[in-house]
Amino acid sequence: MRVGIIGYGRFGAAFARIVEAAGGVVRVHDPHVEVPAASSATLVEACAVEIVVVAVPVSEVRAVADALRPHLSATTLVMDVASVKVLPEQALRAVLGAEIPWVATHPLFGPVSLARGEPLRVVVCPNDLHPWAAERAKAFYERLGCSVLLEGAEAHDRAMAETHAVAFFVAKGIVDAGLAANVPFAPPSFQALERTVEVVRADAGHLFSAIQRENPYAAAARARLLEALAEVDRTLPPFEEAAPAPTKAAPPALVETRAAIDDLDRELVALLARRAELSRRALAAKAAVGAGTHDPEREARLLEERAAWGEALGLTAADVDDVFRAVLRFSKRVQGKAGGSP
Repeated sequence: MRVGIIGYGRFGAAFARIVEAAGGVVRVHDPHVEVPAASSATLVEACAVEIVVVAVPVSEVRAVADALRPHLSATTLVMDVASVKVLPEQALRAVLGAEIPWVATHPLFGPVSLARGEPLRVVVCPNDLHPWAAERAKAFYERLGCSVLLEGAEAHDRAMAETHAVAFFVAKGIVDAGLAANVPFAPPSFQALERTVEVVRADAGHLFSAIQRENPYAAAARARLLEALAEVDRTLPPFEEAAPAPTKAAPPALVETRAAIDDLDRELVALLARRAELSRRALAAKAAVGAGTHDPEREARLLEERAAWGEALGLTAADVDDVFRAVLRFSKRVQGKAGGSP
């Protein structure tokens, strides 16, 4: 599996590591940043592969496709990885046409989600000029450990406008307004937004610009949100005029507590899923360097450290030890080796 990557920004670099971890050979071309010598390539060398991944801002896809065109063959598949799909698809269609295979794709992950061990998901957008290209891209992404959804470019951008773009819009407002900065006791209602806020803070501006300005449906989604929020704001009386909440029978305390426990358990299950993904990556990394799967010293340090964390929060070391021994057994089962360590 030889893969050329055009663009070595934060996502291009992360994607190169994923391909190499899956056993692929990467050839990277980016004249604007330093690329590791082992994978650095000229534009011609980066095109002499089975798959070329265009990992540049949306505004540059057309120019990059023009530069690639003379060096591509009819056996090379070209894919973009932008967060919007209508404009990149138009660029690839105009430049590569029916002669050079191409397909628009959107990996629904980035450096932050990769670091958190979240599942790898990708949208692939079939096109009429190369109907088989979507299946080839799907097979490539599945080899990288991704789950793949096939969806048209317009349907993709409409969905992203009402989800990705709106979430980033709200998070950008929170960041720019200086809200919830360094609040150590943020409630669960805000913690659900925290990940998006973190991504916006780390973004150099390219991602926010792409999903807001280059998604043809984002402006309408933002307008609907702003109109709805303005209406909500109009219905809220000023603080000094607010009427006391009507008295009504409160649900039993036990019902409320159990509902809160259910919500917390749902979060714990999601965290276990993320830990499982990281355990699989750890096993692959150890296999790549020939390291043993069982590391008793690492396990002992882990248990001791987690027990100390628990004691700092008022838990007993024994209780925390019991929980994390169970977590370690879970990770070993995920790795599929009785002696595997996280």
